[in-house]
Amino acid sequence: MAPIQSQMKSDTESAQRASNSNEEDEFPTLSQDEKDMRRMGKVQETKRNFGLLPLLGFTTIMLCSWQSIFPFFLTGFLNGGGPTLIYGYIFCFVGSLAMCASISEMASMYPTSGGQYHWVALLAPPKWSKFLSWLTGWVSVLGWQAGCASGTFLGGTIIQGLLVLNDPSYNYQRWHGTLLLYAVLLVTVFVNTIAVRVLPALEGVILCAHVLGFFAILIPLVHLAPQSSADFVFATWSNGSGYVDGLSWFVGLTTSSVLFIGFDGACHMAEEVKNASINVPRSMFFTIFLNGALGFAMMISILYCIGDVDNALSTPTGWPFIEIFRNATQSNAGATAMTSILIAMIIFATFGYVASASRQLWAFARDHGLPFSGTLATVDRRWAIPLYAIGLTALINALLALINIGSSVAFNALVSLVAAGLFSSYVISISLMIRKRLVGEHIPFGPWNMGRAGLAVNVYALLYTIIVTVFSFFPPSTPVTAVSMNWSCAVYGGTIIFGLLFWIVSGRKQWRGPLIDRRFVEQAQSAQL
Repeated sequence: MAPIQSQMKSDTESAQRASNSNEEDEFPTLSQDEKDMRRMGKVQETKRNFGLLPLLGFTTIMLCSWQSIFPFFLTGFLNGGGPTLIYGYIFCFVGSLAMCASISEMASMYPTSGGQYHWVALLAPPKWSKFLSWLTGWVSVLGWQAGCASGTFLGGTIIQGLLVLNDPSYNYQRWHGTLLLYAVLLVTVFVNTIAVRVLPALEGVILCAHVLGFFAILIPLVHLAPQSSADFVFATWSNGSGYVDGLSWFVGLTTSSVLFIGFDGACHMAEEVKNASINVPRSMFFTIFLNGALGFAMMISILYCIGDVDNALSTPTGWPFIEIFRNATQSNAGATAMTSILIAMIIFATFGYVASASRQLWAFARDHGLPFSGTLATVDRRWAIPLYAIGLTALINALLALINIGSSVAFNALVSLVAAGLFSSYVISISLMIRKRLVGEHIPFGPWNMGRAGLAVNVYALLYTIIVTVFSFFPPSTPVTAVSMNWSCAVYGGTIIFGLLFWIVSGRKQWRGPLIDRRFVEQAQSAQL
């Protein structure tokens, strides 16, 4: 891939000119997807296998909201109990809707696997376009790679929790969980490579399992568990974190905010989606509403059914929800069955995370945003997938898993990295959309847009995103030790520093923003001849 030889000042300006061309008149037989690819100057390399339903299954399972409440709820519970979990959930649901609307508008304008960094390149002022688009791509890579690691981490370490539950003689070691994590990772890589052709159909089946699994856990939990009072669920403030009350509530928002992370995975699959400018926004909205409703019901249920709080928090399995299941069913077998449903759904979610993370990595490399971009941008001809990008995603996942060996709150660090990386990319892209609206510059809206409500929604989304990003770096409780520290701030900062060094040394020379593919130019020239 290479930029056009006769480019004007930048590839961004070139792409903006292309987006304003009247393709409906010049190419009346092209589909909307083909027109979008022409506007962005990209050649179709992957196959468009995803329709709306498979894509909805893909994004819904990636959010995994009701399932994620069980391993995530502890931080919110320690930082306020029911009031933080219930009202914080509502706050985050509304904020995530605004964020989703803002992202959907840009995804409809430019349905590309690059996602945020591509949008930033086209929305930013020319002076800042190059650096901001690269920075957005860099932090987005960090967020998606950490997202993959958090999914495999959960799958592996919850399996380890079941070992503790069913075998009291088992000698718990954190490195055992890391090895189990690697087993989950191998399954996920297999599905994304050798079995990739069945992935769209598989996502439709998993969507059904997502809904059925919800009832398979909700019904026995509500029916069998001892019930807490409504006052405990909705009104009893319980701050066991060591923070002052106001600060504690904001730290507890991490629980609810991360439940809605991952909906933009559909954006990074855009070049494999049919009618992407419509179906990508639709799938993101549908999944927020579906996951939001199921998640809220499960949040209320777990608070009503928590039973003896001290027993749940001190469980030797390391996962309070396993003790909640055991207490409800009065059976290790019953708790194992319910937990196994969660494990399966979480592993299914990692299928989508690896797919989206590798596509975002591939797209960024395609535009020369990473070291060894030439290799990472290669698409395997047989399977039509970015095989090297998938391999690097698996390697990064395996390295991040090592955090678990040294820290008892490794999961919190990974979750915080996901939030910090992805939310940082949202902040940059939404800020630029707000700027463009305020100064009155032309915005080439796609089929889906918010019209006059856009500015207000963008501002609310930006404020919400900044709040949850800042507090995602806080440790879940105090006092803080080297083992209980939330090391995401160090990893995030180290990644940014490494990225800036790469930018200074070579990145600024090779990165020009989203490039016009030379093959696209050659095809256009051949068509003119």
